[in-house]
Amino acid sequence: MIGFDATGDLWTITLNRPDKANSLTPEMLETLSEITARTDLPKALILTGAGRVFSAGADLDAARAGLATSPLWERLSGQIAGLPCLTIAALNGTLAGGAFGMALACDLRLAVPGAKFFYPVMKLGFLPQPSDPARMASLIGPARAKMILMAGAKIGADEALSWGLIDRIAAPEALLGDARALAADACAATPAHIAAIKQLVVPD
Repeated sequence: MIGFDATGDLWTITLNRPDKANSLTPEMLETLSEITARTDLPKALILTGAGRVFSAGADLDAARAGLATSPLWERLSGQIAGLPCLTIAALNGTLAGGAFGMALACDLRLAVPGAKFFYPVMKLGFLPQPSDPARMASLIGPARAKMILMAGAKIGADEALSWGLIDRIAAPEALLGDARALAADACAATPAHIAAIKQLVVPD
């Protein structure tokens, strides 16, 4: 349910459960955590999904069994945020719920025109992952973060781009090509150079 291409300096991780809107199970989160905890890191990493939805968040059955409040989400987003390589979320469709964490933790976010963005924690009675509100607010500001997290706003790709939640809109057939093009300079650099520039942009 997780596709992984570790070819050369560019890795691609694919959520591959399209029949279930790429909803995430504990096993999928564990696999994602294992990959992003590896020490033989690439120079760039692309995170994407199969089908027309990036991820609907937690698998419903797993959420009822406790996944909605699992520390796995925060561990994964923390690992992605801490990677010294360039990380790109290539959002092939809608991004919802707990899946927000891994996308917010990436350096860049691309999305297809039909993507929707929503995080219905208020309605569902859960708290968001601990680091998500701050990461979201740093991109779009506190009021817009509250619109998504507290008012249940569901926004489209054009609005997400104007807010700064995503960085570029790409046609579905061009999404991965655009992500690879953005990764090209990093793949031609040294790991130390990549890590140094990333540290300058967002110092600890």
